[in-house]
Amino acid sequence: MKIQRHTLTLALLAAIAAPAAHAEVAIDVIGGSEISFEGLVQADGNWFDNDLADLNGVGANGKDSEYELRRAELVLKGKGPGNVEWVVGYDAKADKFLDTNLKYKIGGDSNHYLQLGQFKQPNSLEELSSTKNNDFISKAAVTNTYAVARRLGVGYSYGTSDWSLTASYFGRELTRNLAHGPGFGLRGTWAPINEKGNVLHFGLAYVDYDTPDDTFRVRSRPNADLATVRLVDSGNLTDADRVATTSLEGLWIHGPFKLQGEYYTSDVQRYRAGSDDYTSTGAYLSGLWNLTGETWGYKGGTPSTSGPNEPATGMWQLGLRYDTMDLDDGSVQGGQMDIITAGVNYYWRSNYKVALNYVKVSSDRADVSDDPSILEARLQFFW
Repeated sequence: MKIQRHTLTLALLAAIAAPAAHAEVAIDVIGGSEISFEGLVQADGNWFDNDLADLNGVGANGKDSEYELRRAELVLKGKGPGNVEWVVGYDAKADKFLDTNLKYKIGGDSNHYLQLGQFKQPNSLEELSSTKNNDFISKAAVTNTYAVARRLGVGYSYGTSDWSLTASYFGRELTRNLAHGPGFGLRGTWAPINEKGNVLHFGLAYVDYDTPDDTFRVRSRPNADLATVRLVDSGNLTDADRVATTSLEGLWIHGPFKLQGEYYTSDVQRYRAGSDDYTSTGAYLSGLWNLTGETWGYKGGTPSTSGPNEPATGMWQLGLRYDTMDLDDGSVQGGQMDIITAGVNYYWRSNYKVALNYVKVSSDRADVSDDPSILEARLQFFW
């Protein structure tokens, strides 16, 4: 049953008013499995300074602002019995399942893992990172456009603290009527430097999957999750057979500084006579600075955000990101978009986060320029 928005809003207010809890609440040991409970609640506000298109004018309130409970995630986790770990996650706001899978460590002390169920596919450094610690309120436009997120499938991974290899075969999402199309994914990572507070990481990923009903569309919001309009859009490609996306990733952590970037190229194979295959590209580069001196962790080819060194005073971050996308190729003129995002994050104790972003967009489609700006805010509670 879908939970109504006002009910979730009351839950958010109650959560914020509640005493601080540890991140992950232990419940019990049942059948040899150590069970814990996690949650994430996010409330967002977007204020649009439109140029040409009304970014909030289709299916929304018709004003230049929008407020919404963005996520209400509830997650049960189990460790054991033996080498088994399991997770069941559900987003009450989006009314869909999150990670819901079993993970088995092959051979006890080995680094071989087998995973079965719904999980994030092996591509996109930003997509694989924890949602509660996103550097910016909206993920990069290319991440939201090209990354294959959670799908039902089977995966295998092997690696050490310095490198990893992951392969998967996937199908549809667990929740009905969402993303589908069978395919496979591969990702390899290497960290030639991997010390506490000093990490250099490189990654390469590839996903290839079938298009549902031979139709595919590439489009992107202007780094505002509550916007109802896309400024770049390929339109429906009705003769699309398969999609193949390759991504390169890099990460550098040095004390309180983190520099991260990814580049994507995506090819849509088309079968109709006279239709050339369609290729689009995009990239982002972001930098983050922990003003209060904290650094980041690194495990399994992804970074992790630590809590504040001083929980009572909290942790402050400043961030800057540049996004670019090019959806023009041959007869398909989807447009080009460049975005600069400046942000500040404040983490308080173990459970609270406040984020504020300013987004400046420059887009051009069919020789028409549209250059809006957006102010974004987020309140977050997690445990």
